[in-house]
Amino acid sequence: MFETMEAANGIGLAAPQVGRSERLFIAEVDDTKLVMFNPELVLSEGSQKGEEGCLSIPEVFADVARANRIVMRAHDADGKRYEVEATELLSRCLQHELDHVHGKLFIDRLSILKKRRAQRDWDDEKDLYPKLLRVIPVKDLPKENAPKKERVREPHPAPVIRAISEDSDDGR
Repeated sequence: MFETMEAANGIGLAAPQVGRSERLFIAEVDDTKLVMFNPELVLSEGSQKGEEGCLSIPEVFADVARANRIVMRAHDADGKRYEVEATELLSRCLQHELDHVHGKLFIDRLSILKKRRAQRDWDDEKDLYPKLLRVIPVKDLPKENAPKKERVREPHPAPVIRAISEDSDDGR
């Protein structure tokens, strides 16, 4: 999944986006790389508004309101339970991917007028995606040992990641 996400220049990808029904998503923002099985949002605070796009509906963007600070719990690739406290872009990314796990797209969070505009934008683009499939040419796949993409924004604050023992309900 990470290769697919990177080839599409994304920062997150959920299993339902690649035809899988698992409650799973991945995210990579700056140096934070996460695998989240059975994610659950346990805390959200504040608000932020920012532009979002989606690998499921390419070239469609809109401002979406999200919580600024969140705590999300999940299991990692090894089945170990953990929680991540995130803000700013990572917080936005995790909430966006959790929406996919719940069967939602970012446009479902827009007002009716903004949603109509996003749907018009998609109508203009969807002919580029026959059968609604996004095909990434092999030449665009990331090369192993390729240099990291140049960062075009300030890095987000480092998240707090804590392991949760199996006998603990709240992990604290």
